[in-house]
Amino acid sequence: MDTLTSQQQQLQLQYQGFIQTQPLWFGQLDTNLQQFGHVALDNSVPLHPQDAPNRLGNRVEYFVFQSLAQQSHIQILETNLQIQQNKQTLGELDALLLVNKQPVHLEIIYKFYLCDPLVGTTELDHWIGPNRKDSLIYKLDKLRNKQLPLLYAPETQPYLEGHRLNPASIQQQVLFLAQLFVPRASATAIPLEQLNAKAVLGTYVRLPDLSAYTDCSFYIPSKLDWLVMAHNTVSWMPYALFQQELRDLLDAQRSPLIWIRHPDGELERLFVVWW
Repeated sequence: MDTLTSQQQQLQLQYQGFIQTQPLWFGQLDTNLQQFGHVALDNSVPLHPQDAPNRLGNRVEYFVFQSLAQQSHIQILETNLQIQQNKQTLGELDALLLVNKQPVHLEIIYKFYLCDPLVGTTELDHWIGPNRKDSLIYKLDKLRNKQLPLLYAPETQPYLEGHRLNPASIQQQVLFLAQLFVPRASATAIPLEQLNAKAVLGTYVRLPDLSAYTDCSFYIPSKLDWLVMAHNTVSWMPYALFQQELRDLLDAQRSPLIWIRHPDGELERLFVVWW
């Protein structure tokens, strides 16, 4: 297969996974974070492997910007606008847009969160990153107290004036997409009231739980391919080979997303956690 064609196909699969990802909530969250609802999720967006960044978060931003550029009611003024003070970067505005001529500051977030019912006491508290280094509460706090207030920093004003924008007239919104995973043992007992239940795309297990899957085939996608929904055209591994690769990851305190192909052909995506 031609390398460029292969890269193009993989990029398209990642984009398909992106457009199938649900918003983490609808409308306003209790923190008054307003979800952005203007990304047209269709297959006609032009994608170019040479332009697609290699970090997952930046690749999602690329998908968003490519989607926004196709919409006649949206004008992109700035993307990844770095705000500097004395050659020090204070932060970045993901995008400045005109949506039906209304100025919008947009922050773009794409996360994988696992529900640990033992963390915190509220619905929002329970969601953590696969390696426990990240959490929904941490990200919401960062949005509220650092990323969104950057719009009003004195150092940002010259950039806004360059577009004849008054910060008081700019709406602040977030495109917060997420794939959620719940404990296998309690997959049906996780009530969601503030968050979008359709964002739950799978479960997570620990290494001993996989002893029930010895007759299955396995695949460990790269981090960029965490976006991709499971399909058959990959190099599946038998349990013994997979288990050794998995142990190496878990020993390094990395919780991978894996695909499982059951004997009946059913495909499943889940995390295996080291903790």
